[in-house]
Amino acid sequence: MSQFQLTVRIEGMSCASCVRRVEKALATVPGVAHAAVNLATETARVDSDAPVAFASLQQAIGKAGYKASALEAPADDAAPRIPEGWAVVLAAALSLPLVVPMAADWFGVHLMLPAWLQWLLATPVQFVFGARFYRAGWKALRARAGNMDLLVALGTSAAYGLSVYLALALAPSQEMAHLYFEASAVVLTLVLLGKWLEARAKRQTASAIRALQDLRPVTARVRREGESDADLPIGQVRVGDIVVIRAGERVAVDGEVVDGASHVDESLITGESLPVAKHAGDRVTGGAINGEGLLLVRTSATGAETMLSRIIRLVEDAQSAKAPVQKLVDKVAAVFVPVVLALALLTLAGWWLASGNIEQAVINAVVVMVIACPCALGLATPAAIMAGTGVAARHGILIKDAEALEMARQVDTVVFDKTGTLTQGKPVLAQLLPNGVSASRALQLAAAIQRGSEHSLARAVLEAEAAAKDAPAALTASAVTTLAASAVTTLAASAVTTLAGRGLAAVVDGCDLLLGSGRLMTERGVDLSPLLQRAGELEAQGHTISWLADASAGGARLLGLLAFADQPKAHARAAVERLHARGISTVMLTGDNQGSAQAVAQALGIGRVEANLLPADKTAVIARLKAEGRHVAMVGDGINDAPALAAAHVGIAMATGTDVAMNAAGITLMRGEPLLVADAIDISHRTFSKIRQNLFWAFIYNVAGIPLAALGMLNPLLAGAAMAFSSVSVISNALLLRRWQPSKE
Repeated sequence: MSQFQLTVRIEGMSCASCVRRVEKALATVPGVAHAAVNLATETARVDSDAPVAFASLQQAIGKAGYKASALEAPADDAAPRIPEGWAVVLAAALSLPLVVPMAADWFGVHLMLPAWLQWLLATPVQFVFGARFYRAGWKALRARAGNMDLLVALGTSAAYGLSVYLALALAPSQEMAHLYFEASAVVLTLVLLGKWLEARAKRQTASAIRALQDLRPVTARVRREGESDADLPIGQVRVGDIVVIRAGERVAVDGEVVDGASHVDESLITGESLPVAKHAGDRVTGGAINGEGLLLVRTSATGAETMLSRIIRLVEDAQSAKAPVQKLVDKVAAVFVPVVLALALLTLAGWWLASGNIEQAVINAVVVMVIACPCALGLATPAAIMAGTGVAARHGILIKDAEALEMARQVDTVVFDKTGTLTQGKPVLAQLLPNGVSASRALQLAAAIQRGSEHSLARAVLEAEAAAKDAPAALTASAVTTLAASAVTTLAASAVTTLAGRGLAAVVDGCDLLLGSGRLMTERGVDLSPLLQRAGELEAQGHTISWLADASAGGARLLGLLAFADQPKAHARAAVERLHARGISTVMLTGDNQGSAQAVAQALGIGRVEANLLPADKTAVIARLKAEGRHVAMVGDGINDAPALAAAHVGIAMATGTDVAMNAAGITLMRGEPLLVADAIDISHRTFSKIRQNLFWAFIYNVAGIPLAALGMLNPLLAGAAMAFSSVSVISNALLLRRWQPSKE
């Protein structure tokens, strides 16, 4: 991936050929490594290995015949602009009198208007309301390229010019002849209507981004020491500031609750439909809505670093990126307009030579140019991707790019991490069995080693230590030991070393201690036999085992066993069953022991389990599955899962985990809900089903329409209507994705 990225807004694009031309223009700018243009969002994303001046990009786009502006510049995309709507209305009002006589002819009623009146009605439509097509077509010609606007301008001009010629040629004889002013006027009116409807539909596909952007707070009520509460612009809030969130207000920053209790609605961020209880120590996300209570929040992130801003960037990136299937469209677009113009000339020459009727030859050539406009072709893929990624984001599924979306539909094997992914990730110390020392001493030493760790097992040990100090009975119930509160005092550790995938080493009270897996103990020569049988029994019950040993000079000796219990998530089994129902096999990987892993897998219905794995081992398993020809998705939440997430065809990270995991994944689930894995695969299937449908219709309009037009079986009015309808139908079909809902358990 290139080091620098810049997104540019582009005005004036109308079809797939425009996309191709802008990309070629951007590729000529020195320093640009790659450029991807999205017709639906009317933006270009430029990748480069060094900073590229915006002016250089703007100049290149300008030479190609389009207007470029910075993405931050204001754009009126909230509602249709009145002039556009009125242009359609006025053009229709002028065209209607031209169409009525033609329709009346079908019923034997002759109401043909005088030639001068037809000219008077058609001319404003051609040169005032149709001026945009002439401007864009002229720019395309200057750039030695073609686009939809050029085809429309040439086709309608031919029909208009032929009508003017016939009117002037027959004027001296007073002979009434059929003119084609209604063809040029109605085609332009229908195209204008189609573009207006298309613009409205495109705004709807971008509604997910606007909904997220609307969540961004503008001000925050900040409480600083020695000052009264003050409403400050969000840009002036600093990390560490205390922000006051009153009942009914939107949370202004990411942070941690330091005082107060309430329920917070995070539905637009995580997709969680029910408000979530928040108390001191809980984290809150900017953009959520506070419920009934007052919260004081210590700021941890503001501006571009907040979770909401990161979500918006992810969705924008996904919607602006190109799916691999788009390559086919790009190849077609590169030659489409020149081929259509050649076919129109062949139609003109063929009909003229065959019939000698120049009028019919011109009209048939016009129909070829009008019906062949490649608008729908350029919108087919980006419109579906925008709608699919947008609706997924509203339900807590963030898709990083179009490639991840496309790969997810091919997944036939889902590999799960265990702790924090399929289980709650909040283990408790269920048993502490000492060996040669008191239970109090064993707990003291284990807590000292893990005091600075963020690992879930470390938190369980520290919570047990706190419980032993405050209420020995609580620990007696959970750890099945008898500890004297006065005996559990805090010790400090030094020289703490993390042993990747194995555990920790530290010096506590003059002793060189080890705390970790059975593998670590075996490597260091610790005799586990005193507690090995009991450890096997606990593992079979689904407990995770950690061993505590003293590796000081004189030989390593076992000090105790810590057994942790971590319950499966409420819907974990249902998530696995849903994947199996789709024909997707499941695998569970864990650094935990085999017995504990097997117990969890059996409870959830997962048949294949690999335990006692280091991070590198997980990556090796993914590589092995891929070598078997499987399309693999890896689901995880921790730092140790990041290599496997990156190695899989699709990495799916839980946002409740670490940032490292989310950065390595192609899809992020904003709730730690395993059911969303099947939902992510489902929306991927549905999105690409829409892409296939859209491409089919976009191609079929041209494949069927061009031969019919060349054979004289279509008239300009029908061709104009079909062309306008093709774009609107493609976007409308994509918008059906907005009705998608995750399956409810």
